[in-house]
Amino acid sequence: MMLDRTRTAAGIGVVAVGCVLAGPLTAQTLDRSPPVEGFARIDPETAPRPVLKALRKATPVVIDGILDEQEWAKADSATGFTTALPRDGFPASERTVARVLYDADALYIGAYLYDAEPERLYSPGMEQDFPTHDADIFGVALDSYHDRQNGLVLILTPSGALFDAQSFNDSREVIDAWEGVVETRTAIHNDGWTVEMRVPFTTLRFRSSNGEQSWGLNFVRRIRRLNEDSYWAPLARQFRVHKMSRAGTLTGLNDLDQRRNIAFKPYGSLSGTGGSLHRTLGDGGEDLDVGFDAKLGLTSRLTLDLTMLTDFSQVEVDQEQVNLTRFSLFFPEKRDFFLENDGLFTLGDVAERNYRTGSSPRDFKLFYSRSIGLSRDRRPIPIVGGARVTGRSGTTEIGILDMQTQESGDSPAENFAVVRVRQPIGQGGDVGAMFINRQETGGGGAFNRSAGIDANLRLARYLILNAYAAGTDEQNVNGDRGSLFLQAAWRDRLWDVSAFVKHVGAEFNPDVGFIRRQGIRQAYGTVGIHPQPGLIGIAEVNPYVELSLVETTAGTFDTRSAVAGFAASFIDGGMLTVQYEDRFERLAETTDIAGASVPAGDYRFDGASAEYATSGARRLSGSLEVAHGDFYDGRRTSIAGSALIRPDNHWSLEVIAQHNALEMTGQRVDADILGGRIRYAASTRLFTSAFVQYVRDTDELVTNVRLNYIHAPLSDLFLVLTERRNLAEDALIERAITLKVTKLLAF
Repeated sequence: MMLDRTRTAAGIGVVAVGCVLAGPLTAQTLDRSPPVEGFARIDPETAPRPVLKALRKATPVVIDGILDEQEWAKADSATGFTTALPRDGFPASERTVARVLYDADALYIGAYLYDAEPERLYSPGMEQDFPTHDADIFGVALDSYHDRQNGLVLILTPSGALFDAQSFNDSREVIDAWEGVVETRTAIHNDGWTVEMRVPFTTLRFRSSNGEQSWGLNFVRRIRRLNEDSYWAPLARQFRVHKMSRAGTLTGLNDLDQRRNIAFKPYGSLSGTGGSLHRTLGDGGEDLDVGFDAKLGLTSRLTLDLTMLTDFSQVEVDQEQVNLTRFSLFFPEKRDFFLENDGLFTLGDVAERNYRTGSSPRDFKLFYSRSIGLSRDRRPIPIVGGARVTGRSGTTEIGILDMQTQESGDSPAENFAVVRVRQPIGQGGDVGAMFINRQETGGGGAFNRSAGIDANLRLARYLILNAYAAGTDEQNVNGDRGSLFLQAAWRDRLWDVSAFVKHVGAEFNPDVGFIRRQGIRQAYGTVGIHPQPGLIGIAEVNPYVELSLVETTAGTFDTRSAVAGFAASFIDGGMLTVQYEDRFERLAETTDIAGASVPAGDYRFDGASAEYATSGARRLSGSLEVAHGDFYDGRRTSIAGSALIRPDNHWSLEVIAQHNALEMTGQRVDADILGGRIRYAASTRLFTSAFVQYVRDTDELVTNVRLNYIHAPLSDLFLVLTERRNLAEDALIERAITLKVTKLLAF
């Protein structure tokens, strides 16, 4: 078979107990430990890093999922995979053999994944960038610069679905929207399954060399029914395959030539728009657009990307969120042009993978690409074009971005310029700087400028230090326009400890960034442990506490949050979290919170929550979250849940519901969201999906239907319908139908 690619604790406690029982009961038959007879456990942290030698092949490999070329049998073998989950440091329960070949044009990766029960292999679908934790997988991470920090990740399921991503800063950021030209096939056999990959050298970035060079390399295999992850280069259970500082080494690569990478990707789109919003803006009707993206390898280490008359009409709509805070919401970037190499342009609050840090880019990013080409109410603003240069000069990473937008409604024409440099230091550390300029170009002259420096250091095996200093400048604004941040964190196999201090000036305004709170000083600390109790069905438990204190820069106490929590992960992949929070908030003025006007004053309130999520590797999976407690001067009850049905590799149906019942200042507010998503994949190249969401407080129904046919590598046909309707008035707010075709031409 071959395929293409408190007071409410009692109520919450009942839910929690039920979840605890559900996890172990369903997991008992899955608690299969790797065979360890005759083997001593190794320490993944101190185990030597393995080495694999690539074999040069004179003729190309036929990518058909069958490892029948003679060179596969002659090549050096990567074997002896070591588990990270459910217990780290033991031999994997099934044998995996991986090999690497190459020729003048591409790198080839082949693997035989033996399995005693191939009929139980599980793939969650056939779409690209599937949820990897829900599937049987084989994957590879390649560090082609051998800098032990950045990598390319390729992962396949038995059904041939491909997950491809870029990783940065030693696994801190993973950009899964990245796509490259890669040819893959899989095949299922009576004793397991096989993988073949062809990765053109034009997809990779490396040093041209007449001699031999070495790359960082690791392989991962997941056996979903056993919840078993194993790696060729051993990793502790908190790490993933893109932890390049712990990778093995690929040798034997001789006389590689980084050819000039030239690609041209034109597009054409035909769209029709209507509805009250477009009538107000005066931009409705039919429209034919053409434009292009282009890529040029300036050197073997620097790449120029160009875009002209950029169109993002194929991008799926944002999923609505209920805002129960007094601060702005963060919506993630979804547009491919901005996501490629996005990790290089990151400076701000850090979310370190596997560490509980209390901060993330959702609190502060100096550069937030959604500021370009989208208004503050998330309406598209036409982009004339732009350019981006990314890569390296010596060992220094460089990123330069310049974009020009058109005038649209009350949004003037603007130019956005970003310069980022970063120097790797030590093992997995870096220091860098960034400058951003936003300038009106339609005769206005208003500007906003931001600049910052940052350092992310690995001072010991488990100790990290993150810091930044940033400032902004704009017309007629004085006062405190700076921000400072210092964070230290420790995470080993047991302990998870971190703390940070932050200062944000009242006039600090990164207009091309995202800032959640201004005019504050904050201190945060957390302590938690991650023991493996050895109980049936339980992989790990994690009790923890957190404390956050915030005061204004004027010295007024503003916010205090104290949290006690407990999390448990189960052998079958399920997860339970129970949490209690005691909170204080001081409102300096009447503030709108979830649609209610809350008067100025001091508020102390507490509440508890519980959440359980089943393993996604089931035909029927889901999650349930319940929260209840005081909320400012009233009460809050929130219930959120989801259910996902996957009858086979082709179909999936997901239903999402959220209910928030709030009582504040004598007002009753019900903030509800109901959504549903259905997907069908005819193959790894033809997909269709429909997403519908209803928001109760605005009484709006949003519909997004997409058909995507990949007619050639990185070449797509999209047919997209988006509609927003007010149900109370039976009024069409917005409707857009778009047909878009792209074609990649590589030279």
